Amino acid sequence: MEHVFSGVAKFQKEVYPNKKATFQKLANGQNPEVLFITCSDSRIDPNLVTQTDPGELFICRNAGNIVPPHSNQTGGMTASIEFAVAALGVSHIVVCGHTDCGAMKGAISPEGLDSLPHVKEWLGHCRVATDVVKERCGHDKLSIDDLEAVTKENVLQQIQHLRTHPAVAAKIATGQVELHGWVYNIGSGDMLCYSSEAGDFVTMDQTEAEARFKRAKAAE
Repeated sequence: MEHVFSGVAKFQKEVYPNKKATFQKLANGQNPEVLFITCSDSRIDPNLVTQTDPGELFICRNAGNIVPPHSNQTGGMTASIEFAVAALGVSHIVVCGHTDCGAMKGAISPEGLDSLPHVKEWLGHCRVATDVVKERCGHDKLSIDDLEAVTKENVLQQIQHLRTHPAVAAKIATGQVELHGWVYNIGSGDMLCYSSEAGDFVTMDQTEAEARFKRAKAAE
């Protein structure tokens, strides 16, 4: 913990003073453009990967970047999604998976999770993804070789779950919210984004990222 304590001290002494105006503005409210849903994995840092500042992303994290389908049973993800969309007015929602995901490994081999009953139940929300990959590959049982396919399919299925949430569905119907599926490669730093035109995940290269940035700035 020593490096954590020293990090807080460094933030207070060096980082905060340089961004004092920003933090003082944020002290009175937030206006994020993006709801960023990603995994709890310690190797993922949404602000670092997207090079965004505090206040720009409304971040929700859990094992497997899961979005439970909407139901009458309130949960943390359901409430956070509703708040981000209906109260904060985010205009984009990103579901971001990643390589070497332990949750996806668990979804592939749920029999190994008997000692983690809550994790096993939570990963039941990934069953559609594993079943889709099984059907496509003609497998009765998945293996670690299917990890990439399951990771990508899980992102797409969680986006489908998002569409069941009333606040999200309403904003999509009026063109006020756009959904994005991403997969981050920890080792290479590449970000894959789902393209409906290609019907697959494609690399978000620097040129595309810059073009998106310019379009966003022009629309402000």
